[in-house]
Parts: sequence; C-alpha cells; structure tokens
Amino acid sequence: MSVNKLGKFAVIGLSAAFIVGCGSTASDTDSSTVTETEVESSTDSSSGADNGGNLSSVVVEESNNTDSTATKAMLDGVDHIFYFDFDKSTVRPESREALATHAKYLVANPSATVVLEGHADERGTREYNMALGERRAKAISRYLTIQGVAAAQIETVSFGEEKPANTAHTDTAWQENRRVEVRYE
Repeated sequence: MSVNKLGKFAVIGLSAAFIVGCGSTASDTDSSTVTETEVESSTDSSSGADNGGNLSSVVVEESNNTDSTATKAMLDGVDHIFYFDFDKSTVRPESREALATHAKYLVANPSATVVLEGHADERGTREYNMALGERRAKAISRYLTIQGVAAAQIETVSFGEEKPANTAHTDTAWQENRRVEVRYE
C-alpha cells in the first residue's frame, strides 16, 4: 500500500472519529441532570403548581395491560407529554409532580413498562436533533429512576425532528415539538 493511500485512510478515519466524538457531547448550554434535591423538592411541592403557560397534554391510549383498573386510574388526567425549552434537556419544575405520579405507578406495577419518546423542533441539523431528543428522553428517564423506577421498566427512543406534533414554522409550533412523550406498553 502506498503512503498516499495510507494518508487518505488516516484522514478518513480521524474525520470519522472526530464526527462521532462531537456528536456524543452535550453543549455547555445543555443541563440535563436532575439532582436528588430537586426530586425531593418536587415531591414536597403543592399540587397547585403554576403551569407557566405550557400547552396541555394529551393522554396516550393505554394498551391491554393486566394491571388493575384502580392503579390505572392513578394516571387519569396526568400529563403524558413533557415540554422543554429551546436547545435544553432540563426537566421543567412544573413537570415534576406529573413525573412523580408516573414513578409511583411504575414502582407499584413492576411489570409495567414505559417508552420515553424524545422529540426536537426542526431547527438544527438532523443529527443534532436526534441527539437532543435522546438527551431529553434520558433526562426524564433519570428523573424516574431517581424516584425508584427500575431501569428495566424504561426504554428511551429519539425521533429528533422526524415526528412533529405541529408542522407549522412558528414559535408556538416549535414549542409543541420540543417534548418527550410517555407511552405505556
């Protein structure tokens, strides 16, 4: 193999390594961690929390699960969609009460499983939005596991910008698209 071909392979290999490395790091503006103090304060907060102008959530269809009707009633009226700020994967304080209810349900029903579907708005590259949707789903996952949910009960998936809730190109539409949907299986 000539030196020229070897040099080309080295450049291609280093470029690929650089791209993979850049795609897996969070930005400095992204804070996707949830501390145990935040979790404890969310369980102590009053039930009359201000919604802060967030959009209302839609209850997702429930599957034919063997869990009792009484425990499923625990989720009636509870948000199943959680929204995020632009370019962030931080769980909003107004989401914590509903997430605590989901956690209580999952802890009480160890056979129940949940899929956390992360989404982003259309701004940014496809690859970046896939990673951002993943970080958002993992932020919700971490919050639930801190509340005592077994990691085996949680699956995360990212759709990035591929499944928008609203296809308009406005601030309101983009806000609707920056979300994690909780779907029970």
